Amino acid sequence: MRSLPLPLTLTARLSPVAVLATVGWALSSGPLAPAAPAAGGKPAPAKTATQSASAPSASAVSKTYTAAPAPCQGVGAKTIGSLVPGAKTAGKEIPSTDRTARRTCTWNALKGYDYRWLDVTFDIADSADDAHTSYMERIAEKSGGGAVPGLGDEAYSVVNLTTEDKQQTREGVVIARADNALVVVTYNGSDFESKKAPGTDEINKGAIKAAKEAVAALGKGR
Repeated sequence: MRSLPLPLTLTARLSPVAVLATVGWALSSGPLAPAAPAAGGKPAPAKTATQSASAPSASAVSKTYTAAPAPCQGVGAKTIGSLVPGAKTAGKEIPSTDRTARRTCTWNALKGYDYRWLDVTFDIADSADDAHTSYMERIAEKSGGGAVPGLGDEAYSVVNLTTEDKQQTREGVVIARADNALVVVTYNGSDFESKKAPGTDEINKGAIKAAKEAVAALGKGR
């Protein structure tokens, strides 16, 4: 069987990719100032422990998820075999500067003339509010999609078609939030014989299937 050259963008994706993620949150509070003298020059009574107590800081808020799970175990071998035929089910984890906050696994394979690529990323935020803010920012960058009911606390999917050198590639992205965690799934494919891309329904359903398994795996990182 003759080999066919890959489009430049897909060739680049087959090379090792370093994903660097640096996430940090810092909260501080100064000591209470000394009590001001009361009228008549006498010092005001010292505050009791109850009176001095302040509301819990954001850093004290409990988090459902404290660490990202092992990303290459976030999607089952059967699903990988179905979505990315010919890929090693073990996947390849992308290096990260903070594996507690972000971890990504990737699978890709060219079987015959059919190419498939799957990425799964886990992002752990400091709170549900932070995760929601990030979720809203991400979906704003990817217009044209819609909500995915029943996936996490909120989820969104979008599918786009691109063409380069007459070769079509269709890519689906699913962004899901579960409490203080985000799961981002990217799934795409091409046929290098027909130069056509897989159908929208196939790519969208595949991305959602992977996202459901990844969201279910979040508990393994607690």
